[in-house]
Amino acid sequence: MAYYSLPASSKEEYSIEVEDVSMIFNIASEVLTNLKEYFIKAMKHELFFKEFRALNHVSFKVSRGEVVGLVGTNGSGKSTMLKCIAGVLEPSEGSITVRGNIAPLIELGAGFDPELTARENIYLNGALLGYTKEFIDGHLQDIIDFAELQDFMDMPLKNYSSGMVARIAFAIATVTEPDVLIVDETLSVGDVFFQEKCEARIKSFIDSGHVTVLFVSHSIEQVERICTRAVWIEKGQQRMDGPVEEVCRAYRAQFD
Repeated sequence: MAYYSLPASSKEEYSIEVEDVSMIFNIASEVLTNLKEYFIKAMKHELFFKEFRALNHVSFKVSRGEVVGLVGTNGSGKSTMLKCIAGVLEPSEGSITVRGNIAPLIELGAGFDPELTARENIYLNGALLGYTKEFIDGHLQDIIDFAELQDFMDMPLKNYSSGMVARIAFAIATVTEPDVLIVDETLSVGDVFFQEKCEARIKSFIDSGHVTVLFVSHSIEQVERICTRAVWIEKGQQRMDGPVEEVCRAYRAQFD
C-alpha cells in the first residue's frame, strides 16, 4: 500500500494513477452501548471484527487536463476513492500516485474552527491547504467577493449555515488554479445561483486545459454536463470505465 504525491511535470502523461487499490475497514461484529463494555470485551479478547471492503482492487489512470466523473449508488465507495486520492486515507492495498498540487473539495468546512470568525478561518484553512499568509493577504478580497459574504466576515463561523460555510470553503480552495481538483458533492450545497457560480468556476479550470478534475455528484445529468469520461464503482467494485455517455447510460439501465 502506498500513496505518492509528486510535483507536476509537463513530461508526465498522467496526473493520477490508481493501481489495484483496496480500502479495508474493520467493523465490530456486535453493537456495544458504551466505552466500558468495549474495553471489557477487548481485555477478554471477546471483541470480534468483520472485514468490510469499501474498495476492492480498483485501477484507473487520469490524464493531465482530463475531467472524470465517479458514479455509483450511495455507499459504493466513490467518496472513499476520492479521499484516498486526496491523501486523507491511505489505501489498504495497492498504490496511488498524484502529480501536482491538489485542491480537495471534500467535506467542505472540515478543519474550520467554529469559534473563530470567517475571516480568521480563511487564514486557518488556507494554511492547511498550503497557502502562505502573504498569499492569503493578496487574495483575501477575491475570496470574500466570490463567497458573497462581505457583511459576515467578522461573525463566528458557528453562526453560519452549512451553505455559508460551503461558500467560504469553496472560495478558499479554488482561489488559485490547482493541478488536480477533487470535487465531492460540493455543488449540492447552497442555493441554485451559487451552485451555478461554482460550476462556472470549475468549468473555467476545465477550459484552461491544465487542470485535472475528479468529480462526484448524485446528479448524473451534472456528471454528463461536466465530465468527458466516467468510472462506475458499485459496492466497492469497478464496473465500467469509458466515455461519460456510455457509462451513464449503463448506470441508468440498472434502474430500468
